[in-house]
Amino acid sequence: MKYAYPANFTKDDTGYLVQFPDLKGCMTEGKDLKEAIKKAEEALGGYIASMVERGLPVPAPSDVTQIPYNAKLESIVAIYSHADRYFTQTKAVKKTLTIPLWLNTD
Repeated sequence: MKYAYPANFTKDDTGYLVQFPDLKGCMTEGKDLKEAIKKAEEALGGYIASMVERGLPVPAPSDVTQIPYNAKLESIVAIYSHADRYFTQTKAVKKTLTIPLWLNTD
């Protein structure tokens, strides 16, 4: 499933702070914009996986036209996550496996 949320990138003396207005407590930082974007994707993925794992509803992203502009760099951060399948589909599946003979001997 694809998730996309607006993010605020705020530049300071040490790099960029990234905050997601729709996801309380989801934030990260990077020393430059490239690192900040990468870490924002990782933070978003971890946040979504945590919500799904705990059985909490994943909040819907805000309409970007309704977010107040605060002279910050604003962007959409998107990820593909299989957390919804990973944490909810827990049925065991039997698979046939071929292994070397030496591994099968006692």
